[in-house]
Amino acid sequence: MVANVVVAQDTVTMGLKDCMHYAVEHSTKIRIAQADNRDAQIDRRDAIFAAFTPTIDGNTYAYSNFGRSIDPETNTYIRTTSFHNGYSLSAGINLFNGFQAVNNLKITKTAQLMGLTKEQQTEDQICLATMEAYCNVLYYTDMQKALQAQVATAEKAVQLATRQEQLGQKSHADVVQMQSDLAERQYQLTTCRNNLNNAVITLKDVMFWPIEKPLKIDESFSRLPQCDSPTTGTENISQMVEFAKTNMPSVVLAEGTMKNARLALKTARWQLLPRLSLYGGWSSSYFTYPGMEGYVPTPYFEQLKNNGGEYVQLSLSIPIFDRLSSHSNIARKKNAYDRAQADYEQTLQTVEAEVRRAIADRDGSADALRQADTRAELQEEAFALNTKRFEQGLISSIEYQTASNNYLNALAEQLNARLQYFIKNSVVNYYGGKSYLEQ
Repeated sequence: MVANVVVAQDTVTMGLKDCMHYAVEHSTKIRIAQADNRDAQIDRRDAIFAAFTPTIDGNTYAYSNFGRSIDPETNTYIRTTSFHNGYSLSAGINLFNGFQAVNNLKITKTAQLMGLTKEQQTEDQICLATMEAYCNVLYYTDMQKALQAQVATAEKAVQLATRQEQLGQKSHADVVQMQSDLAERQYQLTTCRNNLNNAVITLKDVMFWPIEKPLKIDESFSRLPQCDSPTTGTENISQMVEFAKTNMPSVVLAEGTMKNARLALKTARWQLLPRLSLYGGWSSSYFTYPGMEGYVPTPYFEQLKNNGGEYVQLSLSIPIFDRLSSHSNIARKKNAYDRAQADYEQTLQTVEAEVRRAIADRDGSADALRQADTRAELQEEAFALNTKRFEQGLISSIEYQTASNNYLNALAEQLNARLQYFIKNSVVNYYGGKSYLEQ
C-alpha cells in the first residue's frame, strides 16, 4: 500500500506517509534484515533435514597397480599389472544425540520469528526517524515564511522611520534602531534557510533519497490532523503497558533470545549422555589383469554382483572424560541464559517506563500546544496593534522591536509545540498497537 502523491509540472509532492513508505522500501537496513531472515530460513531448513533425514555418501575409485600386489582371487602375491575399480554407498543417522536436533529445530523456529520481528522493529525505527526529519523540515519551512513576513514588515518600518525622520517626527537613533532590527531579522532568516537546507538533507538521508535530486514535500499542516485537536488521558494505561510488554519488537526479541538460551543450556546438559547412531552401506569392486596371457577376466557386472557386500552398524558413544569441556560448555550456556533472562526483565521494565513516559510526554505536549496556540493568537493581535501604534508614533522603536520579538518567539513555540505533540501522540499510538504507517 502506497499513499497518494500529488503530481504537478513534473514535480512530485510527497506527504509524510509517502516519505515513510519510500524510506522503508529503499532502506539498506531493511535489505540487511531481509538477508538475515533468508539466512534464518536456511538454518531452519538445515535443522529439519538434520533431525529427520540421514546423511548419504557415495564413493568410487579406479587405479592401476604396476608392481607387486595381492591377487583378490587367490590371495597370493603376483607381479602382474592389475586394474581395480570399486564402488560404495553408505548412510547414517543419529538415533539419539542428547535432543540436540530437536532443540535446534526449536531454536531455528524462534530465530526465524525473531528475524521477522527485527525487520518490523527496523521498519518502525525508520518510520519514526523519517517522521522526525519530516517535521523538522516543516518547522523550518514555516519559520522561514514567518521570518520573511517579519523582514518585509521591518523593511516597511525602516522606510516609515526614515520618512518620519525627514519630517522631524523621529530621531536618527530611532532610524538606526529600526535598521538594526531589520538586520537582525535578515540574519535570522539566513540562519533559518541554512537550517532548512540541513533538515532537507537529513530527511533525504533517512529516506535514502538521492541527495542531488530535489525533494518536495507537502508543507501543509493539514497532513497532520492530530495537531488540530490535542487529546489527553483517553487510554487505559495499564492495559497499554501489558499490550506493549507482549507485542513490542524489543520484548519479542529479548524473549526469543531468552528461550533460545534456555534451549542451548538444555542441549549442553544432555550432551553428557551417550549417543546412539545407526549406519548402513553397500560396496563392491572389479579387478582385471590387462596384458596377462591366457587370463580371462570375470565379466564386469558379474564381478560387481559377486564382490558386493552390505553392512549395518549400530554405534553407541559414551562420553567418559573430555577434560571438562562439556562441563565448561554447560557453565557458559548457563551464564548466557542468566544474561538473556536479565536482559528480558530489563526490557520489560524499560518498555513499561517508555510507555508511561510517552503518555506523560504526550499529555504534557498537548497542554503546551493549547497554551502555545493561545499565546500565539494574543501575541499576533498585540503585534498588529503595536504596528499601528508605531506607525502613528505612539510607541518607541524599542517597544516595537520587543513586540515583534515576542510575536516571533510565540509563533516559533507554537510551531514546535504542534510538531512535538504530533510526534509524541504518534509514539503513544504505536505503543497501543498501531504502526506508524497505519496512523
